[in-house]
Amino acid sequence: MSNKGSLWAGRIISALPVLFLLLDGIMKLVKPAFVVEATVQLGYPEGVIVGLGVVLVACTIIYLIPRTAVLGAILLTGYLGGAVATHVRVGGPLFSIIMPVILGVMLWGGLYLRDERVRSLV
Repeated sequence: MSNKGSLWAGRIISALPVLFLLLDGIMKLVKPAFVVEATVQLGYPEGVIVGLGVVLVACTIIYLIPRTAVLGAILLTGYLGGAVATHVRVGGPLFSIIMPVILGVMLWGGLYLRDERVRSLV
């Protein structure tokens, strides 16, 4: 695959989870009733929702900046791992457990395609 084709494929693959994570983070900052209800059902107090939103949006922005994208991917992997652990702990449906894993794979796959440093490391 050419460098230009790899770059664009990586951008497209990265864009999908980034849009989802930004939307999720912003919804945590806005705190509509369904977000509060879902978060409380997962066992988290209402008071942590805004903090989770700030962390998620910040990590996603760090991922979007090419120079800090690897750090952002590492931070988002930790965040998504926490989401998997939360859903496993509460006995959530299989989709809720697998979805964060898929997002993480897409984040790293997109980064692999668009960043030569990651490709050379692998």
